[in-house]
Order: sequence, then C-alpha cells, then structure tokens
Amino acid sequence: MPKPGVDHAKHASTNHHVATILVVSAPTTYKNATPAPPAPKTPHDAPLLDRVFRLSENRTTVRVEVMAGLTTFFASVFTVLAIPGMMAGGAAMAVGADGPNPGIVNAVYIAAVLSSILGSLLMAFLANLPFVQAPGMGLGSYLAFTVMPAIGVLAAPATLTDVQVFQMALALVFASGLLFVLLSATGVRQAIIDGIPRNIKVALGAGIGLFITLLGLRQSGVVVASGGTFVTLVNFSDWGHQDAAVRAQVLGAVLAVAGFLLMAVLHARKVKGAILIGIFATTALAYATGQTALPESFSFDLGRQFSDFAQYSLFGLDVGSFLNLGSLGHVLAVVLAMVLAHCLVNALDSLGTIFGVASAAGMVDRDGHVVGLERGLLSDAIGTAGGALLGSSSTATVVSSASGINEGGRTGLTALVTSGMFVLALVAAPFVPLIPLVATGPALIMVGCLMMSQVKQVDFHDLTEAVPAFLAIAIMPLTFSIANGIAFALISCVVLKLATGRWREISWPAATIGALFVLQFLV
Repeated sequence: MPKPGVDHAKHASTNHHVATILVVSAPTTYKNATPAPPAPKTPHDAPLLDRVFRLSENRTTVRVEVMAGLTTFFASVFTVLAIPGMMAGGAAMAVGADGPNPGIVNAVYIAAVLSSILGSLLMAFLANLPFVQAPGMGLGSYLAFTVMPAIGVLAAPATLTDVQVFQMALALVFASGLLFVLLSATGVRQAIIDGIPRNIKVALGAGIGLFITLLGLRQSGVVVASGGTFVTLVNFSDWGHQDAAVRAQVLGAVLAVAGFLLMAVLHARKVKGAILIGIFATTALAYATGQTALPESFSFDLGRQFSDFAQYSLFGLDVGSFLNLGSLGHVLAVVLAMVLAHCLVNALDSLGTIFGVASAAGMVDRDGHVVGLERGLLSDAIGTAGGALLGSSSTATVVSSASGINEGGRTGLTALVTSGMFVLALVAAPFVPLIPLVATGPALIMVGCLMMSQVKQVDFHDLTEAVPAFLAIAIMPLTFSIANGIAFALISCVVLKLATGRWREISWPAATIGALFVLQFLV
C-alpha cells in the first residue's frame, strides 16, 4: 500500500500528562522554549473569559488570544477549500468516473467546515488548548488517493458508484476514530506517548517547522515542481513571460517573499499581530497588482450546498456495501488493515503536531510534558469520529495552528475564536477564497523559521539518538508527512539500539509502532 502523507493535493497542506500547575510561557517567539515560573491562580472574581480559559495562569490576554485565533483561521482555511475537490476526485478515480461529483464537492465543503467547528470547540472547552482541528491534508490525501482506490479494487468485478465509495470511506474513518477514542480510554495512547524517546519528541518541533516551511513555499509559488530535481525555485526571470499565467505565478512568488520579509521585520520589532498584518498586507498587494482578481460574480448557492450535504454526507456511512464485496474474511482483513493504518497515522500525526508545536512554544511543565496533551488528543479522536458522521475526511490538529500560537495564543480561547470564524465561513463562503495562497503561504514560512529553534535541543553526540532525530526532521518535509518522519525515527532507533547492544533502552511502544510501520510500508 502506498505510504500516507502523499503529495496529491494541489493546495496541500497537511495535532499527556495533565499537570495541576500550568507553567506556560507566552512569548511571541519560539526562541524561549523553557517553562515559565508558575503563574498565580485565577481569582474567583476575575472576568468570565479569564475564569473559563485561565488566561491569567497562562500569562495571556483576551486581545492576544483573539489575534491568535484570527491568524490561525486565515492560515488554516485553505484546508476546507482543498478537501472537497480532493474527496470527490478520489471517489471518481475509484470508479473511473469522468470527473468529481459536484454534489459530493458541495457536501464535503459543508461537512469540512462543520467538522472544523466541532473539533476546534472540543480543543477550546475540553482541552483548553490553542490548537485548531480541520480536515488534515495528509490524511485527506491518504483517504482520497489510497483508501478510495483500494475500495474500488476490492469491489471488482462488482460495480460501485462514486457516492458509495465516498460513503464507504467515511465508514472507515468513523471506525478509526472510534478506535482512537478506545486507545485513549484504555491508557494505551498514554503509554505510546511515554514510550517515544525524548530526542525524537524534541526533534518533532524542528521537523514540523521544515514541513510547514515547504507547505508555505509551495502554496505561495516560490518552490515549484521539477522533473529533474523534484522541486526547484520558481524562475523569477519569467516576470515578462508572454503567458499571463506564468507572469502571475512569478508575481505571486515575489509578493509572497515581500510578505514574509514584512512579517519578519514586524516580528523583529515586536509588533503584535505581525503575521496577521502580513497576511492582510500581502492580500491587498495581490489585488492591487492584479495578481489576484475578484470573481466576476458571487453566484454561490448556499441552499444547494446544504441540500447536498444532507443527501450525500450527513450520517452517510455505508457499511453494508462492504458485505457484498466477495469473501467476508478477505473483506474484513482488508478493512481492518485500512482502519488500523488510518488510526495509527492519525494518532501519530496529531501527537507530532501537538507535541512539536507546544514544546517549541514552551507549553510544557517542569517534567517536559505538554500541558493538556492527553485531552488534546482525546479532542482530536472525538473530532475524527464526529467529522466522519458529518461527512468529512479525518480531522486533525493542523500544523498551521502554530501561526496563532506564535502570536501568543496559549488557551482554548484561540481555538474558540477560530471556530467562530469557521462559522462565518459557512455564511460567507464566497468571500473566504478571496484570501489568496500567496498571502497565507508566507505565514507558514515564518512559523517554520521560528520553530527551527527546537533543533538546538537535540543531542547529536550519541548517534543512536542523533540519527533517529535527524530522520524525524528530514523525512517529514521530504515525504510530505509527519507520520512518515515519526516512523523512520522509531524504526531507526530500534535498529540502532539493537545493533549496538543497548536493547534495554528500547520501550515496547517504540518497538511495536516501529514494527507496525514496517508492515505498513511493505504491504
């Protein structure tokens, strides 16, 4: 089976220990990842938002959290715009249809926005963390271009429609979400977290930083595909090319570079909201220079979209069709493999995102545990299951949450503000795409730059520790998958410890997960 984290989406993208004392620092930079001294408890007569989200304890304010929530939304909203076409395209590919089903596209857009609202509210009130959930680009690609075609192959010689394939895939996502929740309730997930070596955990922040950087460079058109070298720099000398599309691409890359430098200057001067200001300034330049143009009309039929949502995706899980696909034993074996693989990738993707971003921002207690990590992952698991019931691909704790955390977001109020913006995305859908990728791309590059400070905490003196950490950092961006980075890190860690006679240093979770990834890569 092909590896998850594939690079199929055009606008690709893409998530404990509960401490009693919160010792989170709230800098607007990742330079200091050391926990701050314990803050005083929130007084009983404090304002409502302060009491609900413990703003004083987290050394933050309503203004900072709102700014962080807005920043996260504009850096994350591209996911709900890209996922609908991806899901409909995967279903069409599985059955050999001529093109994506518009009904599925409409349904998935509504489902993706609603699942983002649900997941972000869970992060806000269940975990009180500043992370946002949305349909994951890597998981969406895996579902659309690996799982759905596999369902189509499994169906031969039976005939399925694209709607059936889509709804069967939702059933698999729902099952993986339930399994994710079960792992949380039984304590297995906590054992997995504790069993991952510290050096690999530390390396996750730097790896995700590079991953985010590549996403931003690609979105903004600074880095483009190349047949000879896989990726290359856009040809800036094409600014006078006779093809208008080529000129627009070059201009977009120039604007993205300018937007990134603006964010960097503002950040260096300690201007609050530097990333958000950069997004809006780059957007204004994109329209002023003609690189981005307003659509000719706003002929968005919101009623039709909700109708398709109710018809195709809402509670649209199709389990029965699996029973008609040949031998029951063979079908169950294939389905179980898909569910386990999807659950494992989802769990480690979210773990990598939450741990990497939070530890880089100093959101850890004195023992190095991410405060609220367990509840954050539980929110992620519930969001995955709930999103499948709505008709969305797997929700995940998106890496672009780092953009808001970098602005100082430290509590669930950040996630609440972002979820409110997603509500507006339902009623103002024609306006959401007006923020171009050349404006949000620089935000991801900026955050990736700041997250690279984590690399200084990696111990490179012991090669049995250094090699796994290095692979975690390198494989994530180069394979477009957080889970792949974790997989290579754990596998190499087990092999090196065994080969050097240090097998006692291998935890059973690391060995088990490494073995499962080996099987997944080979099957």
